[in-house]
Amino acid sequence: MLAVAVLAAGKGTRMKSDLPKVLQPLAGATLVERVLASCRHLAPERQLLIVGHQAERVERSLEALGGLEFVLQQPQNGTGHAVQQLLAPLAGFQGELLVLNGDVPLLRPGTLEELLAKHRNSGAAVTLLTARLADPTGYGRVFADEQGRVSGIVEHRDCSEEQRRNTLTNAGIYCFDWAKLAAVLPLLSTDNDQGELYLTDTVAMLNPAVHLEVSDPDEINGINDRLQLAQCEAVLQERLRRHWMAEGVSFTDPASCTLSEGTRFGRDVLVEPQCHFRGATQIGNGCRIGPGCLIENSSLADGVEVLYSVLRESTVATDCVVGPYAQLRNGAHLEAGCRIGNFVEVKNSRLGAGVKANHLSYLGDADLGAKVNVGAGTITANFDGVHKHRTVIGAGSKTGANSVLVAPITLGAEVTVAAGSTLTQNVPDGALAFGRARQVVKERRQTSSPAS
Repeated sequence: MLAVAVLAAGKGTRMKSDLPKVLQPLAGATLVERVLASCRHLAPERQLLIVGHQAERVERSLEALGGLEFVLQQPQNGTGHAVQQLLAPLAGFQGELLVLNGDVPLLRPGTLEELLAKHRNSGAAVTLLTARLADPTGYGRVFADEQGRVSGIVEHRDCSEEQRRNTLTNAGIYCFDWAKLAAVLPLLSTDNDQGELYLTDTVAMLNPAVHLEVSDPDEINGINDRLQLAQCEAVLQERLRRHWMAEGVSFTDPASCTLSEGTRFGRDVLVEPQCHFRGATQIGNGCRIGPGCLIENSSLADGVEVLYSVLRESTVATDCVVGPYAQLRNGAHLEAGCRIGNFVEVKNSRLGAGVKANHLSYLGDADLGAKVNVGAGTITANFDGVHKHRTVIGAGSKTGANSVLVAPITLGAEVTVAAGSTLTQNVPDGALAFGRARQVVKERRQTSSPAS
């Protein structure tokens, strides 16, 4: 049996944030969500989160995941003290305990799988993850023989000058035989520079102890401040871009683009510079995105082109063209072949196949039939100061430039709205609708010539 414990109680003082450190966002997910996702494929029987600072806020943020047990550490007195809080919840548990840190979010699932396999195959009491770092400052040093047996771990601040020359570092990731760990946890001492209970001290008490050296040191990057958060973001973004380029996506300037873990691309997609993808975004085959786009929680079918535009919570069907400088938001839905152009905003509206809105328009809370032609400056006035109302425009209709449609209103099929009209009443099929003041022209008066 396998239990996973995630240490998530710290304040994260160096982040200088009101948000708990483990809830800081990284490529569209919080640090602790990423840590939990890294071990999900191991199918642990128990998942325990050790919380402390803003514990209720951390618990609320993870309610949707389900299956988590929250264990309170109060006060926080080191990693050993944190794991001591598991003695009661895991009383009688027989199996392995995998200990992860809530601020180490770049671990690959395959690495944890390899760690667990080595632990089980070696018969070790504890197996720890290690890495060799060019600059190991701040990391505990691991001392091991040529066979990989670990004799102990010394925290950086407690190391002698000679010990600090050792570049084999502790990643803070452990797999324990729980029964053996539980027997030594009460023996931990605060006799160290910080006066805390170190989980690392249990390694010297457990025999045998072995280690697994990770091939990619970036996996063990921990986050204590904003600089390290940015460094981890850069590593994760590079991973995501490399993955999708291997799957048939072209980035003309990869470093200028960012992705979320939930972004999915089809093949033969071209992503131009300065494009950013957030949330659960789906991009179909053969799309061209950018330059200069933000697409969030939206779905684009095959063959869509988007240029210098923002799409949020929207759906775009095949062969649509969006932009430049357009915005789709809050449930905008475009059927096949739509054209949405310069400075057009579409909000909570459904546009039928072949609709064209090429210039300077706002379509909010509207339903447009197929092949409607929206004239420049058309506005659906959807808000009466209290409630939002819908505008319905039938197939094949045309609105003239600078038209205002005051909702609730329905225009039938094949309706023509004269330029400059403000309409407040329904219009039947095939009609021509005017709603503007009569033009008045007053010629300039002739002035009499001065007397000679």
